[in-house]
Amino acid sequence: MSNGQWYPPEWPDRIRALAAGELAVAEPRRAATVLLLRDGWRGRPEVHMLRRRTSMAFAGGAYAYPGGGVDPRDEQPVRWAGPAPAEWAGRLGVPGPAEAQAIVCAAVRETFEEAGVLLAGPSAATVVEDTTGDDWEADRAALIARELAFADFLDRRGLVLRSDLLGAWARWITPEFEPRRYDTWFFVAALPSGQRTRDADAADSSTEADRTVWTGPGEAAAGYDRGELLMMPPTIATLRSLLPYGAPAEALAAAGERDLAPVLARARLEGDQVVLSWPGHEEFTKLVAADGAPANGGKTG
Repeated sequence: MSNGQWYPPEWPDRIRALAAGELAVAEPRRAATVLLLRDGWRGRPEVHMLRRRTSMAFAGGAYAYPGGGVDPRDEQPVRWAGPAPAEWAGRLGVPGPAEAQAIVCAAVRETFEEAGVLLAGPSAATVVEDTTGDDWEADRAALIARELAFADFLDRRGLVLRSDLLGAWARWITPEFEPRRYDTWFFVAALPSGQRTRDADAADSSTEADRTVWTGPGEAAAGYDRGELLMMPPTIATLRSLLPYGAPAEALAAAGERDLAPVLARARLEGDQVVLSWPGHEEFTKLVAADGAPANGGKTG
């Protein structure tokens, strides 16, 4: 039985076109996504995941985490607590504090937009306890529609962004043969006390998700291995990386030692066969024959 690795059927043709110099490589857009964690009832952490709508052009039907692209307005000055943007720049491997602030702001903003969870508070030592209600929902909708800048949202509510509640976890870059590319930083964060995630369903058109779940990383990974849950390589890889940790606090404590070297897929031609691999993640290596069919089950070895 095949696993749930997301693999678009057009990739082999695009890889061949790239090798032949017939495909223009798109510049990746910066993005951020958050592995939101909570203590599970079995004493193990759970992670919040959403299923992308099947109608979406990119990774439709795949499970992912709250996240999205950096908005240029994420560089606007905000009230800030925790490590300074200059410190984040060194950790994230970007040129300066403006770029780092934008990535961290995007992580916090997208988590609120897609999950209804806000990593901010009235002071540097507090966090908002409740983000439900019509007024919060109106602000969330305005942020999604880009009618409201995140900095203005925080300022109007007198809130401080809590960058200390985030831990940088991984960095993945969309392969060069994809038309829509992202340079994505993955963060971990614990669900703040008193807050709850916003559910999504097929009738909810305000988000890119038609389903949301809290799940144990091991359970979700097992569902992927059985081919029941569709995921992109970065999602299942970061999911598996949570398995050693017994609580959200343990994962956050370990974040500072995580390697943030970007992972970028490599593709090469061996005769008529396409070989696709992600360095350091051998489970995703695939062989695709000239007719587009997977060779040896799609994997090497």
